[in-house]
Amino acid sequence: MIEKIDKPETEWRRQLTPQQYHITREKGTEPPFTGKYWDHHERGTYKCVCCGAELFRSDAKFDSGSGWPSFVAPAHDSAVAESTDPSFGMIRTEITCSRCGAHLGHLFEDGPPPTGLRYCINSAALDFQKES
Repeated sequence: MIEKIDKPETEWRRQLTPQQYHITREKGTEPPFTGKYWDHHERGTYKCVCCGAELFRSDAKFDSGSGWPSFVAPAHDSAVAESTDPSFGMIRTEITCSRCGAHLGHLFEDGPPPTGLRYCINSAALDFQKES
């Protein structure tokens, strides 16, 4: 069972940059090809910028051409939560951190094998821990 983290919005605002807050707490999106991890190739683990939970590993990352970091699978089954997002006149699957509820991005079914999935994630929602 994942230990949930719940903080008041004032604490999130103190902890995060304005861009991180907008994306993770207000469900924003960074412009494509602008985030620090869209073209990032180091080996390691991508963690939630809000709570530090392990979300994705570099061996699951691929270049989708979308301009956002893309992964074929989360680091483990309980790393992220999925919900329906009907915003902007489309039905999409929103991806959030299972631990703190931070908005990460969206899930699409146009990824490469073996999963056929593309977890399209905002760089501003992630921290990176380089493999030692």
